[in-house]
Amino acid sequence: MTTAATGTDVPERPAPAPAVRNNAATRAFHGANFLVVAGLLATGWWLRAGNEGRPSLLARAFDTPDAELHRRVGWALVGLAAVGVTLGARGAWTFVRETARADRGDGAWLLRWPLAAVTGAFRRHRGHFDPGQRLANLAFVVTLGTLIVTGVAMTTLSGGPTFATMVRLHRAATVALTVLVIGHLIVVSGLLPGYRGAWRAMVTGRVPVRTARRLWPEDAAPGPGADRPTGPAS
Repeated sequence: MTTAATGTDVPERPAPAPAVRNNAATRAFHGANFLVVAGLLATGWWLRAGNEGRPSLLARAFDTPDAELHRRVGWALVGLAAVGVTLGARGAWTFVRETARADRGDGAWLLRWPLAAVTGAFRRHRGHFDPGQRLANLAFVVTLGTLIVTGVAMTTLSGGPTFATMVRLHRAATVALTVLVIGHLIVVSGLLPGYRGAWRAMVTGRVPVRTARRLWPEDAAPGPGADRPTGPAS
């Protein structure tokens, strides 16, 4: 590039490399969970609506009754949970540690969240997850854990008060998980302007530095000509 005033060449600054957010294993595990949870919710709500005698599109595709398909997908969720805490023990520990952390200023971050979700002016936060993500992670773990425990119990019990309690808990957890999944999809879809570009974190594992600075400051390593994000630390 040549400046108009001096006619001298000024080297252009290279664009900063994208910020790495999630590795391939994390993205694969997240994708597998998404498919399993989607299958569980689809078959579960189909059965809850009283359509047990009418095969859903999934039941027709797999040539399996919805009740049996729901049971099999439920065991797939159990298997994924087992893989996560064994083969993925290191990642699971990081997830637990980052989800359980509490930093000064988290409350202020949460109070500002409704406005920031629209404007993108999030407060700085520390850690891999922002305070909102930590709460969402906890809610997902509790609801999925409840579904697993109650689902396994329902397959081993034939009736009685304990079975009835498990059914009620299973249904309540299904409603809660549905709300969480819808909220999660709204966030990653970019319908909230503050979260535009967040979908790249799980699709490609990398996000533009500008997006990382906005959502996950600690992932935005300074590149050529880039400074650490500024603003109130939380």
